[in-house]
Amino acid sequence: MTRLLAAALTVTALLLIPATGPAQADDALTRGDVETIVREYLIDNPDVIREALEELERREVEAANRARTEQLDQISEVLLNSTRQVELGNPDGDVTMVEFFDYNCGYCKRAMADMLKLMEQDPELRVVLKEFPVLGQGSVEAAQVAVAVSHVAPDAYLDFHKALMNTRGQANLASALAAAKDVGLDVAKVEAAIGEPEVNATIEEVYMLARRLGLNGTPAYVIGDEVLMGAVGFDRLKTQIDTTRDCGETTC
Repeated sequence: MTRLLAAALTVTALLLIPATGPAQADDALTRGDVETIVREYLIDNPDVIREALEELERREVEAANRARTEQLDQISEVLLNSTRQVELGNPDGDVTMVEFFDYNCGYCKRAMADMLKLMEQDPELRVVLKEFPVLGQGSVEAAQVAVAVSHVAPDAYLDFHKALMNTRGQANLASALAAAKDVGLDVAKVEAAIGEPEVNATIEEVYMLARRLGLNGTPAYVIGDEVLMGAVGFDRLKTQIDTTRDCGETTC
């Protein structure tokens, strides 16, 4: 029996002691008595607090993961097959890696190398990119340009993406258009496409997906039935891809 469980049972037993009549008043435990006993126990056994916090955190993580799994089932079609997304790698790949990113996210910039390496080494990997601008107006502007590029010149999107990710300084309208120009795109056409309703609709769709999955930062990945938060690195991504591939249609 853990000390946390022992403490819980002790407190529960104390709280369940029935109130006594006037003749037994001297033997009755008051709320103050119970609080004193619990306080002294916790002072004498401080590890109980740590155990309780760790258990609380474990339960919260489990609950969040269960909620995300339920949401994944409900939004999988939009998440994986929306017409408002960029697809890289093998369009018929047996595993899909979805990445939510922001052009002003330093971790996303570094994580791009992981994505490129995975696509290079895994010919069966399908990659879906979701523009998720969460770092201010400049990020929104950069995402709008990126979506416009995907409409105007989809075959040039990856070159544009790499160029903008590798640009120093703030990503915004000006730097995104400069990146488009650097990869040989017609900037006038890109600027015209920015005003199309589908551009903002694309970004709003990503915000919806992020809300459903409880995402509040970038990068974030969805591979199979797992949501990976943060720049987890090449090895972690590859492990999850391999696990998903090995699972096939079954649950691991």
